[in-house]
Amino acid sequence: MRTKVCGITREEDALAAEQLGAWALGFVFAPSKRRVEPETAAAIGAVLGPFVVRVGVFVDAPPGEVLEVARRARLSAVQLHGDEPPEWAEELRRHLPVIKAVRLSGPPESELAAYPADALLVDGLRPGSGEAYDWSWLEPLADHPRLIVAGGLTPERLPELFTRVCPYAVDVSSGVEATPGIKDPARLEAFLQAARRGCG
Repeated sequence: MRTKVCGITREEDALAAEQLGAWALGFVFAPSKRRVEPETAAAIGAVLGPFVVRVGVFVDAPPGEVLEVARRARLSAVQLHGDEPPEWAEELRRHLPVIKAVRLSGPPESELAAYPADALLVDGLRPGSGEAYDWSWLEPLADHPRLIVAGGLTPERLPELFTRVCPYAVDVSSGVEATPGIKDPARLEAFLQAARRGCG
């Protein structure tokens, strides 16, 4: 199971996640306790190996702004976490892979799958809060080829998720933190181990 560890703010957390097998790391450029400057993300990314995807998280930032931050931060992909219109994603996809994040308050609308993105991420109403939602809402998206599940995930809850849906990837932030932006090494290791066991 692919894992993205989001809300990275420190080099040591990034290196630990890479060593434990994370496929991707997320850097937040929207208002957040976990927000970093592009140069900080670039410096952290520079110590990582070539196979770790560096993802920038944005909320309603215009394509030009996203691309400028992506250049400065040396990102591999961008994650749109607001109400970005499809044409913004289409513009960005000319340059970088795009992950479209959606905040669920109930079962998703069917047209969601038509949004022009390379992967679809589903989250709770308050991303980064650790709040869970009803996983039965994921059923309409169970066949999506690149579904990323986030929101309230912890090492303890992953096995239950995998009995409901087998996604393309899982995304964790607060579920492996000691405090916002600071990862807990033991919880990070437990989460990556649970993710490696996958859907069985």
